[in-house]
Amino acid sequence: MDPQNLLIIMTAFVIIAAIALLIQAGLLFGIYKSSREVQATAQRLAPKVEALVESSRIAVDDSRRLIGEVAVKTSEILDCARKQIYRVDDVLDDASARARVQLDRAEMVLDDAMARAQETVALVHSGVMKPLREIQGVTAGVRTAISFLIRGGRRDPARATADEEMFI
Repeated sequence: MDPQNLLIIMTAFVIIAAIALLIQAGLLFGIYKSSREVQATAQRLAPKVEALVESSRIAVDDSRRLIGEVAVKTSEILDCARKQIYRVDDVLDDASARARVQLDRAEMVLDDAMARAQETVALVHSGVMKPLREIQGVTAGVRTAISFLIRGGRRDPARATADEEMFI
């Protein structure tokens, strides 16, 4: 290659490199201006963000304190509820035991009443019904004797035959 051509190619590349450096310098200046604008905006927002952070911290601290109070009160409520449940359980146990005793007593009273009723029925049967049946039997015999005496002494032979045929 010819030194003249080489010099021209090198000059062209140096010019291209210089243009690229100028473009980079312009871009860096744009980035610098943008960062300054962002910094200015951040400086304007910094007090607001700090106030927000401070109020958030205060709110979190208040929330922690309130959550602690709620936890303590919840624990007290649970302890009280546990005690009440134990009391209710004791009352239910006592009530069921008493109910069981009362049911046993009621069963004994009912059994006794049934036994007495059966004794009374037996006494009525033996003391009242038996004499009534005996009286009824005697009355039937007297009635039959009176009807026999009123009718006359003898029966009709046709009827006597019918009565005998019933037993044959």
